[in-house]
Amino acid sequence: MDLIDLIKQLNNDDVLGQVSQSMGVEPQQVKKVTQLGLPTLVEAMNRNAKTQEGARSLERALEQHQDDEVDDLSKYIRHADAHDGEKILRHVFSDKSERVESKIAKQTGLDMSQVMGILAQFAPLVLGLLGKEKKEKNIDYNGVANMTSSIANQLGGESGSGLMGMVSQFLDSDQDGDIMDDLGGLFGGLFG
Repeated sequence: MDLIDLIKQLNNDDVLGQVSQSMGVEPQQVKKVTQLGLPTLVEAMNRNAKTQEGARSLERALEQHQDDEVDDLSKYIRHADAHDGEKILRHVFSDKSERVESKIAKQTGLDMSQVMGILAQFAPLVLGLLGKEKKEKNIDYNGVANMTSSIANQLGGESGSGLMGMVSQFLDSDQDGDIMDDLGGLFGGLFG
């Protein structure tokens, strides 16, 4: 399973119901958080992986999650380490975390803590899937950058339109149209 398949599979009733029950929200709200949050997470990783330091940091993070049992989504979500997920989100989004959560909360009708709780269940899964792919294909840090870029392109890329345009707005805190200046070196503190 790749990340694109994951996003599709996360929309099944079992997973949505499980997460919605754990968070006390409606399944449709979980679905919307997933549709907005996972591409935002991927785009943040992709932008960061464009620097050598960021790619090496992401490579180390993926190695930490490469042996996660990600094939059974329901089981993985049921046993997700939300603390690890929150740590991942804070380091991936850095000082943009609150902005991203706020924007997604406004789009979904949830509060920021609910958005964080939902994304925290999915963040380790994303790293686990990417880590598994990295391990299976023996990808080095240069390949990690290519992998995140490919996934971001499949999700709509850096086109600035549609979903990925909205994602860019979530991440561009100074509203200059360039999220690179907002994302620089986000992985360094956690994985450096």
